[in-house]
Amino acid sequence: MFRTAFQLSTLVAAALLSTCAAPAEADPADTASLTVTLTNIENTTGTIRLGVFAGEEDYENGGGVTGANVSVDASTETVTIDGLTPGTYAIKLYHDVDDDGEMDTNPFGMPTEPFGFSNDARGRFGPAKWADAKFDLTSGENAHAIKVGG
Repeated sequence: MFRTAFQLSTLVAAALLSTCAAPAEADPADTASLTVTLTNIENTTGTIRLGVFAGEEDYENGGGVTGANVSVDASTETVTIDGLTPGTYAIKLYHDVDDDGEMDTNPFGMPTEPFGFSNDARGRFGPAKWADAKFDLTSGENAHAIKVGG
C-alpha cells in the first residue's frame, strides 16, 4: 500500500504552515533565493502545493522551513522563494487539481493527483528518500526544476 499519500500531503501542508523560515534580519549576502520551475504539468487547473525541507528529519516528519502555493494556468509554472539560508534542502509537492487542500487517493491510499520531489527523485512504496531528493543551495540565486507527476 502506498501509505504516504496522506503523509505527503500532511508534510507539504506542515511546510506551508511552518513559520521557521530564515530570519527577516538575515544579511542579504548570506541568504539564498530558489527559483523552482515546475514542468510536465498535464492539468492546467488547481494549485501546486510545495514544501521546502532543510534536513532529513524535517523531510521525514513535516518540519518544512517554508512552502508555496502555485496557481496552475500552464504546463510549466515558476515560483521563487527568497530568504533561505544556504545549505542542503529537498522539496516535496503535489498538484491539488481539484483545489480541495488535500492530496486525493484511491481506496488503497495511492495518490490520484500528481506529485513530485526535488531532483525528480522517485520513491518505492512511499515518498522519495532524502538522500535522493536533497540538493545544495548556495548564497545568491539558485534554480531547480521538478517534473510534476514524474
